[in-house]
Amino acid sequence: MPRSALLFDLDGTMLHSDPIHFTIFVEWMAGRGIAVDEAFYATHVHGRVTSDVFAEFLPDERDPHALANAKEAEFRRRLPRPYPAMAGLHALLDRAQAAGHPLAVVTNANPLNAEAMLAAIGERARFDVVISGEECAAGKPDPAPYLAAMDRLGVAPAACIAFEDSPSGIRSARDAGAYVIGIRSSLDHAALAAAGAHASIDDFNDPALDEHLARPEGVFP
Repeated sequence: MPRSALLFDLDGTMLHSDPIHFTIFVEWMAGRGIAVDEAFYATHVHGRVTSDVFAEFLPDERDPHALANAKEAEFRRRLPRPYPAMAGLHALLDRAQAAGHPLAVVTNANPLNAEAMLAAIGERARFDVVISGEECAAGKPDPAPYLAAMDRLGVAPAACIAFEDSPSGIRSARDAGAYVIGIRSSLDHAALAAAGAHASIDDFNDPALDEHLARPEGVFP
C-alpha cells in the first residue's frame, strides 16, 4: 500500500511564530500610516506572501519585494534559537519517518525564513523537500506550492495530508487535492472549516489526530 505524504506549513503550524510577525507588521505599518490590529492581521496578512501584502496596502512603495525582504530579515533577527516546536510535532515526525512516510514543508515564507525556522526547532534534517511560495508561479492560496511539493515527492494528491493554520494555506492545499487538517493556533475550528479544512486539531498532541490520519480514504500509517 502506498504511503501517505505529510505536508506541513511552517508559521503557526510547525511553530507558533505569528506573534513575532504580528509585532513587526504593527511597527512597520504604523510608520507608514496604517494601523494593524489582530483583525487586520488575520484578514489581510495571515498566511500570505509578504510582498503581496505590501503591494496591496502600500501601493506607492517602489519595491515591495525589497521591503518584504527587509521585514523578513527582521523576523529572522528576532526569532529566538532554539525555538519551541508545536506541541507533539517531534513525536509525529518520528512516527512518520519510522513508517517511511515522505515529508515536505510547504510555506509562503521566503527560503531564508524557512531555513531559519526549521533550524530553530531542530527539524531541518528531516526535510529534503522544502517549497517556498515565493519560488513558485504563485504563492498560497494558489495550489502551486502544494502541487510542486507533491511532484517533488512523487506522491498523488489523494495520498497527501496537509497541516495548515491559515485560510490561504488551507485553500492552497485543498485545491491541490490534499486532505487538510487545520491547526487551531490562531483560528478556531469554525474558521478553519469555513476555509475548507476537512478537520482540525489543537496541536499534534490532540487525541483526535490519529482519527483524522486514519480517515477512510487515507493510508496512514
